[in-house]
Amino acid sequence: MKNLHWIKIAVLSLLSVSFLPFAVGQNNNFKRETYVGLSGGATGSMVYFKPIVEQNYLLAYQGGFVFRYISEKHLGVQAEINYVQRGWSETNGAFDKRLDYIELPFLTHIYFGRNARVFLNLGPQIGYLLKETVLQNSHPDSTNEQHIHAIQNKLEYGLTAGLGCSFHIKRQVLQLEARGNFSASDIYSNERRDYFDNSNLITASVSLSWLIQVNK
Repeated sequence: MKNLHWIKIAVLSLLSVSFLPFAVGQNNNFKRETYVGLSGGATGSMVYFKPIVEQNYLLAYQGGFVFRYISEKHLGVQAEINYVQRGWSETNGAFDKRLDYIELPFLTHIYFGRNARVFLNLGPQIGYLLKETVLQNSHPDSTNEQHIHAIQNKLEYGLTAGLGCSFHIKRQVLQLEARGNFSASDIYSNERRDYFDNSNLITASVSLSWLIQVNK
């Protein structure tokens, strides 16, 4: 619980860092860049349950819209609106649950290169659960807590970090990114009377994005 307290503080700190490019003094000689575009890819996710629930990654999909503003050389911000599928798959193959979120990441974008770039995205994200779907339940009479209860906390927030490469062809950008996300929030209640102490989503994803520069 104490560790999660510090993680939540880190989320708020990174939220401030995400707006650093707007706060630093801007170089008037730098040609600012604004991009909009689409992204899509695959996710693999599980839940950090305590007590432990043995799991494999649940494979699913994600997609969304991307806005990127480069205000300084090597530095910018990126905001997204994503539809993301997460969840968990238990190792005995008896129970799988998928969670569909609308997600809003607010990221600091750090890059190196010109037409071919390597970049790092880092910052907080917040999401809201739209629906939950039991994909498989081989034991409908199970009394396990995660089998009989719906998700109790629909609001989700955490930390996101991504590493990728992009290729700039005139005003178009094609990019590939691998990203990891750890939720600081729990999907189930964790009061003293509750069964789970922790239930944090952990997600890895790979996405392909197409962006277009809207300013000259």
